[in-house]
This record gives sequence, structure tokens and C-alpha cells, in this order.
Amino acid sequence: MKIKNLLLIAAIITATACSTSKNARPIKVKVPARPAGQENVIGLTVPAIDTVRVGFVGLGMRGSSAVERYTYIPGVKIVALCDVLPENVAASQKTLSDREFPEAAEYSGDTEVYKQMCERDDIDLVYICTDWVHHVPIALYAMEHGKNVAVEVPAATSLEEIWALINTSERTRKHCIMLENCCYDFFELSCLSMAQAGVFGEVLHVEGAYLHSLDEYWDRYWNNWRLDFNRTHKGDVYPTHGLGPVAQVLNIHRGDRFKTLVAMETKPVNGPAQVKRQTGEECTDFQNGDEVNTMILTEKGKTILISHDVLTPRPYNRMYQIVGTEGYVAKYPVQQMMLSPHRSLSPEDIKAMQEEYRNPILTPELEELAKKVGGHGGMDFIMDYRLIYCLRNGLPLDMDVYDLAEWCCLGELGAISIENGNMPVEVPDFTRGAWDKVKGFSYAFAE
Repeated sequence: MKIKNLLLIAAIITATACSTSKNARPIKVKVPARPAGQENVIGLTVPAIDTVRVGFVGLGMRGSSAVERYTYIPGVKIVALCDVLPENVAASQKTLSDREFPEAAEYSGDTEVYKQMCERDDIDLVYICTDWVHHVPIALYAMEHGKNVAVEVPAATSLEEIWALINTSERTRKHCIMLENCCYDFFELSCLSMAQAGVFGEVLHVEGAYLHSLDEYWDRYWNNWRLDFNRTHKGDVYPTHGLGPVAQVLNIHRGDRFKTLVAMETKPVNGPAQVKRQTGEECTDFQNGDEVNTMILTEKGKTILISHDVLTPRPYNRMYQIVGTEGYVAKYPVQQMMLSPHRSLSPEDIKAMQEEYRNPILTPELEELAKKVGGHGGMDFIMDYRLIYCLRNGLPLDMDVYDLAEWCCLGELGAISIENGNMPVEVPDFTRGAWDKVKGFSYAFAE
């Protein structure tokens, strides 16, 4: 990965030089001072919006699905559709017509046309589903023009981008949420409730992953952008599906924080082979290993394992494991739950536990509608529904810009670790001192 200015060369050299010492310290990454006059956005609210007016940017696989889901959410007006390709805009316009929604304004033709959409004065939320490298420019422009933003995963790909999103959200006082749908999976939702109720005792260790062979998908990414990104970057470039749900279990920046991480990678084998299959050229510069593993230590002494592999032929797996002093639960490869004293639950018992500890956001009515509308089994719809619900009621969102930062930083921080002999790297406090202000993760509800 090409790290801008090698990100604090002096600090890295100093840390590497002392790595043979018994007092070797993690590589430090600078935390920029908060700009004068800004405050954190923990618990940020904006005035309640009775009808949330939405503009969509990026109408490929993710964006086109989102447009359809939004036609099922009460209190939504779809104002504008934007994509580089006119045919993508036309397809989503047809979705609106088929669902008997009014025609939306259309923007297409080039990669800068989103600016015209963001400059409108009749949009409250810009929903961004483009390729990864365009996420941040669009989000920044939208916030600068008074819009709340929702950004697909990963919302940011570098520390520079992360700090830009944080600073802009803090200055404009606009929401900047990453659309991490796996936090709304039915299984993860119930296990979060169990963990919060103490079913597993004190949670000591968690695991998450994105293990998903993309062999049948590479050709679907416009201009081959996703494979190209893996070719030019090291580290876990897609960590958030595995990390988001377990970070909520550990109350990250709500009583605990990521302290240090160490990353390791295999050599790249299938990555260069995929480039050759697509282009016919020999690839000698593929940066990302076929598998990347990142270990994180928290301030409160908890550990996290996050894995990324989109290149080898292994079964789909987000791992999702919670290890506590009194119990254990896992979703993959099969659902398992064990409670003290080492009693393994049957599938029927697990289902009963899920119902007993039904997450408060997942009412039976919402679950039924989510499964009807779909989107990765319904979790996409729950994510969208919660976002609109919070905006309509003037509530803090389920996830904030600091979640975005913490879950996206593994890419560049992992690359620093890998490029320096797997040295530990300090994880910045993206809240700049407010990580212990809130005690425990929770959802907001209207009275």
C-alpha cells in the first residue's frame, strides 16, 4: 500500500529502531488536534425531519437495491438519483415508477455530477453507494452543503479520509453514518442483547471476518475498481462487516476503545492470478495478501481477531464469535451457543434464546416486513428503517462518525504494521478524549 508520506516516517523509524529492546513501544500515529471551535458529535442530533428527502449517489448493485428498499419505508421522499451511467439512473427510475413513486430528478454522465445534486436545497440525506474511492469526496461535499450523509462500507480508506470526515461532521453538525448492515443481522442483534444482559458473563474476546470468495463477482465491479484497490493496497481493506457487530458488543468508544493492533498477511497468490485471468498480463505488483489477519487489544484488556479473505475458495464466513467468562456464541460455520457449566444448546434452544433476548429495535412487525422486503435477508432494510426512524424523530443515530473511523482504520494501520515487520501500532482515539463519556452501547427511541 502506498501510504501518504509514509505516514509519519520518523515515528515509524524510531519505533522500528527500538523493536529489539525490551521496552519496544507500539508505532505511534499522530492524532491531529481538533480544529478550534469544534466539539465532538457523540450523541449528535439534528431537528426532527417529518419527511426525509433523499438523494442517492451510485446506483449499481448496492445503490439500486437501496432505492427499492426505501420505497417501503414510511416518511421518505426520493428526490434525486445520481450515477455516472445513465442506464443505472433509468433502471432506478423504473423502480420508482413500478412502485408508484413520483419521478426523481436525474443526474448522470460524469464523476462530478453529484455536486449538482448536493447543491439542491430540497435534500436532507445523501445516500452514497459508489466505488470506495469516491465515498469521501461525495460525503464531504454533501455535508458542506448542509446534508446528512450515509456512506456504504468501507466509508473511508485512509486515515486522512477518516479525519476529514470527522472534522467535517463535527464542524457542520451533520450526521455521517456508515451503512454497516451486518450490525442489523437478526442473529447478531439478539446476541448483542444477550451480551448486554450478561448471558455470556464478562466478554473477553470477540472475532469477526469477511471471508467471501469473489471469483464470480469481480467482473461486476465497474472498471474493475475493487480488484484494482486490492492490487494497490495492503491491510484489511474491507473490515467492517466483521468488526462492526463485535465492536458494539465491546462498547467501543462507549466505555472502551481500541488501543493497539498487529496485522499479518499471507503472500499474494490468487490476487495476481486473478489479474492475469482478467487482463492476460503477469502481475508482479499485487500488494494485498490473499488473507489478512488483524489482532486488536482494547484499553480494558479485551482482544479482537478480524480476518479478510476474498481470494481463496473457502466458504462464506463472517466468524462472529463472542467469548465470555460464562458462555460462548458463534454464528459460523454453524450457529453454536454454550453456557456455563459447558452446556451446549440445541438449535431449538438457541432459537428460544434469540426470542427471549429479542433486540428492542426488532419488533415482530418490523422483522416480518424486513424479511418481505429483503436485502441480505432483511438486515439491510432494518438498517435503512432505523436511519430514517432516528432522523424523523430527531434522535442520535445507532452509529456515528467515530464508529465509521474505528471500523475503517484497520486498512491503513494494518498496512503500517505489516510493512514494519508486524509491529504493534497504536490506534488513534478518534473521539479525541471522549471515548469514555458514554457508558455502554444503546439505541435511541422516541417517547
